Amino acid sequence: MHHLPRREFIGQGGAALAALAFFQSRVAHAFPTRAGEKVIKWLDQLPPNPVPEVIKNQLVWEDLDSWVTPNDRFFSIAHFNRPVIDESKWKLEISGLVNKPTALTLADIKARPRQEVTFTVECSGNTGLPFFNGGIGNARWAGTPLAPILKEAGVLDSGIEVVFWGADKGEIKRADDVKFTQNFARSMSLADAMDPKNILCYEMNGTPLPPDNGFPLRLIAPGWYGIANAKWLQRIDVRDQRFENRFMGRDYVTLREEDHNGETVWVETSVGRARLKSAPARVTHISNDYRIVGAAWGGPIDRVEVKVDDGPWMRATIDDTDKADFAWKMWSVDWAKPSAGEHTVTSRAVSTGGQVQPAMDDPIIAKKHTYWESNGQVTRHVNIV
Repeated sequence: MHHLPRREFIGQGGAALAALAFFQSRVAHAFPTRAGEKVIKWLDQLPPNPVPEVIKNQLVWEDLDSWVTPNDRFFSIAHFNRPVIDESKWKLEISGLVNKPTALTLADIKARPRQEVTFTVECSGNTGLPFFNGGIGNARWAGTPLAPILKEAGVLDSGIEVVFWGADKGEIKRADDVKFTQNFARSMSLADAMDPKNILCYEMNGTPLPPDNGFPLRLIAPGWYGIANAKWLQRIDVRDQRFENRFMGRDYVTLREEDHNGETVWVETSVGRARLKSAPARVTHISNDYRIVGAAWGGPIDRVEVKVDDGPWMRATIDDTDKADFAWKMWSVDWAKPSAGEHTVTSRAVSTGGQVQPAMDDPIIAKKHTYWESNGQVTRHVNIV
């Protein structure tokens, strides 16, 4: 359970009490759990994480037991260092092609209108590497909208791109052997940055952002992969050209084969918006009563279907208690009288627009040659005794 800091609780009085009760209610429900059930461990456990300094707190799917992921169990990725920032000395710079360059303290930002969103963040490399399938978590993020700040700064007519610079930095070596130190940065078009859903976030699940998740401020861009949600923000820069640094033009770039009039064309695209996806989380049982539970995300979900081995697709029941547009949906399906032995469990999500999460042999997955944006159907292995 998460609590508001005491000074904020006293200051906000009844409003804080109502907000806390609301948050606790969101944590308490929207997960298909049965009293007394036992979880069966998947047979296909991950090998050891070879880069623990880069990837922390992967979600353990069998342990998934709440709609909101607690802060101390939320995954984090560090592309360079994990900066320790002194809030008293920190400011967010708004610069570049704007009429009124400015710098905002955290107090300035917190004094602005507050906006909250529940959003499931997934790393675009999740399930693309053999040791990585838990780069995902769902949290309630709070901050202030980005668009009004850009409007107040007065973006010039020549400004077309917004770059989000983090305090994290490291050495980069190009293919031409040029070496230099650079801060992490990602960009969006001005139109994308002005989306009213984007927030400059200082709070996660009712408490200040944890250091590993971007303290004191990060971008939260609902509907985008984690890489776009820049952490440890220190500068927002408006530019008149597309921004092509390591994390836009060289890394986090998906390479696919596409068919064009019978010929193969190799296409590279920068990772951006999240893709439709689902995954089985766990198999549980009470005596001989078995159930498969999982999650679906990455788009407006119409339904989730599950199959065991090579059997027919079965429609899962979606817990639709929570109507959050950008949060994962929990689903479950009863598994009647499974036979003893090893089985495979596969899920697929279907969006409200009819898009189906692709199978692993679908060309969009099979002809992808990088591990980014791996939203193919996830299959897990389980043993029934």
